[in-house]
Amino acid sequence: LLDQEDLEGAEEHVKEALRIRRLTIGEWSVEVADATTLLAEVYFKQGRLDDALKMCKLALRVFRRVHGDGHESVAAAINKVGLALGSKGKLDRAMAKFEEAHEILVRMYGDDQGDLANVLGNMARVLQEKGEWAESMAME
Repeated sequence: LLDQEDLEGAEEHVKEALRIRRLTIGEWSVEVADATTLLAEVYFKQGRLDDALKMCKLALRVFRRVHGDGHESVAAAINKVGLALGSKGKLDRAMAKFEEAHEILVRMYGDDQGDLANVLGNMARVLQEKGEWAESMAME
């Protein structure tokens, strides 16, 4: 439904899946974090940035509790929080999240990892939005 842009239907189904996962698996599970991330994506597409940010932060809390701080799912969730903050125009806070995700990924994989390129691209976009073109070009 999300791919078909039936956002209301997608939201309804994701919320129901989230409800069921919480009941059957418990609040602190990867499945709940994944469903929460998917709900954030629906909210982004609906333009509900505050709700999207709230879901991104909730997913991050769950991933951290399940995996600890040094896991790629945690880095991905931090990156999504950064995207949400950037969408709301909170560029400095977004950059801080991207830097945090970057640190985790470099610690885990070194400088050559696919998700690292995504985070660096997000960092470059923030710098461009702030008018820091030279710094942005250095990141690409």
